[in-house]
Amino acid sequence: MADVPVEVFDPARLAAVRATRLLDTGAEEPFDRLARLAASVLDTPFAFVTIVDERRSFWKSCIGVGATEVADRQNLVEESFCQYVIGSRRPLVVGDVTDDPTTRENPSIQSMGVRAWAGFPLQTGRGEVLGTFCVVDTKPRTWTEQDLSVLETLAHAAAGEITLRVTAEQATEFARTLQESLLPPDLPHVPGLATAARHVPAGEGVGVLGDFYDMFQAARRRWHLVIGDVCGHGVEAAKITALARWAIRAAATQSSRPDRVLSMLNEVLLRHDGDAGTFLTAQFVTVRLRPGAVDIVLGGAGHPPAFIRRADGTVDLIGMGGQPIGMIEAPDVATTRTVLHPGDALVLYTDGLVEARRNGAFLSGERVRDALSAAPGLDADETADMLVRLARDFTGAPLADDLAVLVLQALPPG
Repeated sequence: MADVPVEVFDPARLAAVRATRLLDTGAEEPFDRLARLAASVLDTPFAFVTIVDERRSFWKSCIGVGATEVADRQNLVEESFCQYVIGSRRPLVVGDVTDDPTTRENPSIQSMGVRAWAGFPLQTGRGEVLGTFCVVDTKPRTWTEQDLSVLETLAHAAAGEITLRVTAEQATEFARTLQESLLPPDLPHVPGLATAARHVPAGEGVGVLGDFYDMFQAARRRWHLVIGDVCGHGVEAAKITALARWAIRAAATQSSRPDRVLSMLNEVLLRHDGDAGTFLTAQFVTVRLRPGAVDIVLGGAGHPPAFIRRADGTVDLIGMGGQPIGMIEAPDVATTRTVLHPGDALVLYTDGLVEARRNGAFLSGERVRDALSAAPGLDADETADMLVRLARDFTGAPLADDLAVLVLQALPPG
């Protein structure tokens, strides 16, 4: 048997193969549908969509083969006909593989009963051959121009499906990295306050949403907190997150009033030349420390209300109302004032918490409120962890929406 073509082992090709994330995955209807169509129209007993690495030809789709286990849906690269397509970067069309000098020593002639084979390369936009879209007959045949036209069209469709998936995955990874880079790695240490933040991405890397938070100093004893949720997902949401976070910091140098800061952010978003219709909900909080107490001024713009858990376990809601940012000129901002005494905690969050879902039902603010009331002795970190655990336990599955939690707790003097 001839040596495997060196092109099979090309590092760039192998990197492109692994980037598809299709190796060792189960059958999927988009690929099976195309392969079934090929087998039906060309009247062949077998049709395959293959992805080939350096050691095997993995059958992402294998119509006519009864294998269901991943381990059974593959053969060694030296036993595959795909190796010849990868080596030449061209289609391979053989009416009788036992008569063709390229294929006649291939062991699949005996092991799989291959007699006629026709396949087109599955290529990336940069030309790397990932594998093949091919049909197999168990008797010699003459492939017609119409046969090959159908096969080529379906191969392009299969390659397009792969390209779309890889592009979406790369965009998601880029946006996720961008979003994570926008979250402060650590909250600042403030004497007299305990703070904690958690951010849990939605799902299993399916998409990137726009939850964000920040905390920064305004004056010697005054700090600002912000939490927000951008409507949308992916790269555009991450870009708006970046814009919002830094626009808020800039606005806070001009005013410490939450309504004015959020109004300035609204002007920035309305003039942003990105995706039309992008908006966000947010809460901006001014925190002023004084002996034995912490003054809170909270501005809400269409965001879920915050919780105040008092040291005795009493839980209040603040910051209800207001209108989202970036939709209309001069949105209403609901402003609320309160005071934290030692042991009291302010809990900000995004709707991924209260809208965590199970069987169509939401976790709800009422359940979150009950959980906070039942745990008055928790510190800021324990409170944040408890809320994340509450959402995860309720859903019993990956979260459908991003979740962010920001907790600020007043400490006793000294």
